[in-house]
Amino acid sequence: MIDLSSLTHIAFDADDTLWGHEHVFVDAKKRCLELLSPYMKPGMDLEQELYAFERKNLKIFGYGVKGFTLSMIETAVELSGGKIPGSAIQQIIDLGKEMLTHDIELLPGVREALTALKPHFKLLLITKGELFAQESKIARSGLAAEFDIIEIVSEKDPVTYQNLLDRHGIDPAGFLMLGNSLRSDVLPIVEIGGRAAHLPYEYTWHHEAVNEEEAAAGYWRPEGGLGELVQAVLKGL
Repeated sequence: MIDLSSLTHIAFDADDTLWGHEHVFVDAKKRCLELLSPYMKPGMDLEQELYAFERKNLKIFGYGVKGFTLSMIETAVELSGGKIPGSAIQQIIDLGKEMLTHDIELLPGVREALTALKPHFKLLLITKGELFAQESKIARSGLAAEFDIIEIVSEKDPVTYQNLLDRHGIDPAGFLMLGNSLRSDVLPIVEIGGRAAHLPYEYTWHHEAVNEEEAAAGYWRPEGGLGELVQAVLKGL
């Protein structure tokens, strides 16, 4: 467990920390597999094929459903040798639209945690992805008013976090970040001298995975999840 005393600001990741989201991608990949199965060679792994296009396209499309949908279309064209019909492409587009409008279901204990922490700390929401899509999810979550600061960024790395904290006059020594991704929510914060807690979600995207050496130390993963973390933070007051 890390030292949780002298905190001034607590930040939350959004997707898969405040509400579930990666399961939407998991379901979309399954449906895409069904659609593309006639074009796949024996032994081919659709998820790996799709991720190869996603990884290549990140610098062009950025993170989020729109880039994922375009990568699904590109994968479909590539695997089919350009023979996939327009009707199948339309199904992929429709799937992307469904992903962008899925119901926002808060994860257990989220609203209670925000209510407990808000009187004592400045609360931030820091999320990564396409601006319009993230704004829509935040609005549909009903949580916007709970946060003092909301930031939507295109990347979560040490430079981005440091610039964000500098812009708001926040000392990393009094800053705690909560999130499901070690790569995006935890390790960059530890690197700049802040504190971080890892709250794993049931699914993790390939791109967010880290090896054991990278994830060695410097953060806390509360076994009791968000509820245990909130209790520990409040004890540190």
